[in-house]
Amino acid sequence: MEKIIIGGGKRLCGEVNISGAKNAAVAVIPAAILADDVCRIENVPNIMDVQIMVKIMKSLGVTVKNINKNTLEIDPRPINSYHVPAEMANLLRASYYFIGALLGKFGKAHVFMPGGCNLGVRPIDQHIKGFEALSVNVNIDNATIIASADRLLGGPVYFDMSTVGGTINVILAAVKARGLTVIENAAKEPHIVDLANFLNLMGADIRGAGTDIIKIHGVDSLKGCTYSIIPDQIEAGTYMVAAAATNGDVLVKNVTPKHLESISAKLIECGATVENYDDSVRVTGNGRPLKCNIKTMPHPGFPTDMQPQFAVLLSIAEGTGIVTESIFENRFRYTDQLIRMGAQIKVEGKTAVFEGISELKGAPIKADDLRAGSAMLIAGLAARGETEISEINHIDRGYEDVVTKFKALGANIKRSEFKDFKQVKNVG
Repeated sequence: MEKIIIGGGKRLCGEVNISGAKNAAVAVIPAAILADDVCRIENVPNIMDVQIMVKIMKSLGVTVKNINKNTLEIDPRPINSYHVPAEMANLLRASYYFIGALLGKFGKAHVFMPGGCNLGVRPIDQHIKGFEALSVNVNIDNATIIASADRLLGGPVYFDMSTVGGTINVILAAVKARGLTVIENAAKEPHIVDLANFLNLMGADIRGAGTDIIKIHGVDSLKGCTYSIIPDQIEAGTYMVAAAATNGDVLVKNVTPKHLESISAKLIECGATVENYDDSVRVTGNGRPLKCNIKTMPHPGFPTDMQPQFAVLLSIAEGTGIVTESIFENRFRYTDQLIRMGAQIKVEGKTAVFEGISELKGAPIKADDLRAGSAMLIAGLAARGETEISEINHIDRGYEDVVTKFKALGANIKRSEFKDFKQVKNVG
């Protein structure tokens, strides 16, 4: 097993290039199934979640080639299965996008219930509601979602709540359905727009992505194309917060500044300087952070995936900050790790109160999930002394070359092999 060791207290300075968006890539890759020819996907992040999605594609018979580190060539023509097995589906939440994609391809899909980070109950009832509006029969048998339709038919879909996964899944199923599908109360995240742009380049007719009403006119076929994934707003936000937390000066490159507006606004409120350029953002710390209050909301509100990173900033801010989590019920597990580093945090339900302290102290901590893991990185970088982070496989799910990138900014950070105590205990 591996851990990350950080010697904290170093000011981050320099430039960092942001990779392609994880949340876009895991939707675009299964969408390529719908094409009748080869798709070339560029700016694909080299992360564990993408590697798992590629393994699932190959298990379905799809030919996937790595042209280079960040480019995939996908040939869906050999596809010969609509079954996504348990051992792959339960590795990540995004495996459920194969339901929509396989419905669009075959009119049927058998996908084991998805896995991913333990952030509390994340039901797929809205996905099922959307599929049923397209004349799909859905049953769950032995933890497998079994969906089928004699013919996909466009229809009205109204989501009871904003759902990114549900919006993406219905888009995937509807692009080749007969007639018009209208999705109301659709999620508006940038990766939904990216998926729609990819499908439209293949010949789909999707209008309104990025608004709360999306209209999809079904088409008979989709052609292959070459497409580049958008930059990852959450990765960018992570480096932006790290710059502020270490009183640093970092130019975050290959970004779409508009996607970062809610993050930039809160950093400015915390006392950092944020300068926007055409495709980059510069963040400069100005001493100890100031307190702020955060409430996570669907896009364009403050993203839940940036909540743990900002919690580190509030832990060392002047005054009392409050974070209210309105998306996931189990997102504050990481606070136990920050408390090990000296943070003063009180959690009550979906609210956490941070009494800022002057500095965190290095300690052995773990990454409870993907975004909690990135928060632990920031905490270690900002803390005095040495921090060891275990269970870093969560971090690798969504961050490409994270140690290399932080090291280039001046961080004292490295990966190290270690033996798990349980394994050592069981030997002999």
